[in-house]
Amino acid sequence: MPRVVVDVVVKPEILDPQGQAILRALPRLGVHGVRDVRQGKHFEFDVDDDVDAETLQRIAGELLANPVIEEWTVHWR
Repeated sequence: MPRVVVDVVVKPEILDPQGQAILRALPRLGVHGVRDVRQGKHFEFDVDDDVDAETLQRIAGELLANPVIEEWTVHWR
């Protein structure tokens, strides 16, 4: 049974307050050199062999993400 991962993040042109808060906290942890942080959502699906990429894109775009402000990637494992 294949495993599929869908990652959803806010589009680069959209303000990401959580990502910015993480970015500001990094120097307090002694971490330097990180230029940007984008916070997102991670989903894992175990799917039957007959579930195709088009169906997964539809799930991501209609259920998991807001396509106005978010983008997503689908990875087969």
